[in-house]
Amino acid sequence: MTTLKAKLQEDLTTAIKARDELHSSTLRLTLSAITKEEVAGKEARVLSDEEVLKVIAKEAKKRREAADAFAQGGRPEQAARESAEGEFLDTYLPKQLSDEELAGIVAEAVEEARSAGAEGPRAMGAVMKIVNPKVAGLAEGGRVAAAVKKALS
Repeated sequence: MTTLKAKLQEDLTTAIKARDELHSSTLRLTLSAITKEEVAGKEARVLSDEEVLKVIAKEAKKRREAADAFAQGGRPEQAARESAEGEFLDTYLPKQLSDEELAGIVAEAVEEARSAGAEGPRAMGAVMKIVNPKVAGLAEGGRVAAAVKKALS
């Protein structure tokens, strides 16, 4: 078992003993998503810590989107719960890049793509190929794409 998954299970046990309903339900849903990912495909496998981080990031993003949807739908109490769950899951994720750090990485990638002959807005794909491995897990794809588009325009 991966160390991150084991930590999630230990934290679940602690939350259950402390009767912390928010954290225990969030961890249960996250561990369920991890298990679902492990058995998806032709044969079962054990996820690495990087794959577990991707699942946690996906779950945190779902919570943020649900919080926005509930807030727009006039259900502030449900939006607050979803937001709290997302913030709790964020504690397991690596620290996200600041806008300045992301802009610096994108600027380097744009220069690299230009030296390879890619110019203008059509260079977006080439720049994204350079940037994505560098920022994997440290910035959401939408933020990265927006930063690249801004740098190319």
